[in-house]
Amino acid sequence: MRSELDVLQIDQLLPEEERLIRDSVRSFVKEKVLPIIGGCFRRGEFPKHLVPEIAQLGLLGPTVKTHGGAGTSYLGYGVIMEELERGDSGVRSFASVQSSLVIYPIATFGDEAQRDRWLPGLINGQLIGCFGLTEPDFGSNPAGMRTSAKRQGGNYVLNGTKRWITNGNLADLAVVFARCDDGEIGAFVVERGTEGFITNEIEGKISLRASVTSELIFEDCTVPAANRLPNAKGLKAALMCLSQARYGIAWGAIGAAKACFFEALDYAKARVMFDRPIAGFQLVQQKLVQMYSDIVQAELLCHRMAQLKDRDGQVHHVAVSLAKRNNVDMALKTARVARDILGANGIVDDYCAMRHMCNLESVFTYEGTHDIHTLIVGQALTGESAFGETKAG
Repeated sequence: MRSELDVLQIDQLLPEEERLIRDSVRSFVKEKVLPIIGGCFRRGEFPKHLVPEIAQLGLLGPTVKTHGGAGTSYLGYGVIMEELERGDSGVRSFASVQSSLVIYPIATFGDEAQRDRWLPGLINGQLIGCFGLTEPDFGSNPAGMRTSAKRQGGNYVLNGTKRWITNGNLADLAVVFARCDDGEIGAFVVERGTEGFITNEIEGKISLRASVTSELIFEDCTVPAANRLPNAKGLKAALMCLSQARYGIAWGAIGAAKACFFEALDYAKARVMFDRPIAGFQLVQQKLVQMYSDIVQAELLCHRMAQLKDRDGQVHHVAVSLAKRNNVDMALKTARVARDILGANGIVDDYCAMRHMCNLESVFTYEGTHDIHTLIVGQALTGESAFGETKAG
């Protein structure tokens, strides 16, 4: 946060390399994203022309150390997500999906030939990917998936539908989870142009309008057996991917909250009512202080999570659920209070609060709903599962 408000000196927790990453992404967002994102949101258009520069900055698969990856720390990845979402959740979602849900599974569960084939293009932005797990009837319960993959000689034949897929209509390839003949859930790379693979963009969104959201349809879609990720065995592989993405979302939410907070703070200092700035009224200060306090706590949570991830390579999935649940809820409340401080001006897109608020309604739900993360943490606390009986492949 701004140096004059950084009372806990959180900025000092960033080593020089991560500080440089933060500053470069912040400059990119300020110069390239913020001037156009309001118009993109209004038109329902993803700024695809920014993808080459996002890739050139090393923001796609940044923690990957091979195949052209920047090899940054997870702290660095976190600040990337924060700064991108400070611009817009749709821009962060693009990079998050590409990095955590496409590059990560291929790098982690693929063989060397698969990594050599797809990772360079995904990291340099020549290829765009998407992640097919959620189905029309199975979001919070992915173990119920109906998409099937039947072995036929040297191929698999996929049938089923995936829905609410970020980047779907942009994607050159999709990492798709399906239930195989033996009942085990496997992951497949399905390339655009494969017969029987259809994508339809979902229209009419009021949230994440500067992002592409799609439906993937597989109708007797024949995929070479060489496109199955050999080490993605069971639902655990999909959940590992989601933990990567949720880690980035927890950081990203801080960026959205900061955008709303600083806009409201500046507005309150400049807006005069009853012959004084509204920042001088007790009720407005109470709102600003609560927002600031909530943001600082969310930052400290993410910094600790990054410490664990960089030290051990992993962080407990319950910690990720705790952070995603806390930080997105915090950001959504911050956006709403910021809009309130802006008054009637808060409902027009000259200001960012309403746009972030609409976006965060989706972030509150995707990558595990707020309630699902509550139950994950609740089970860890009590030792009792509040979930229904499920059968994971």
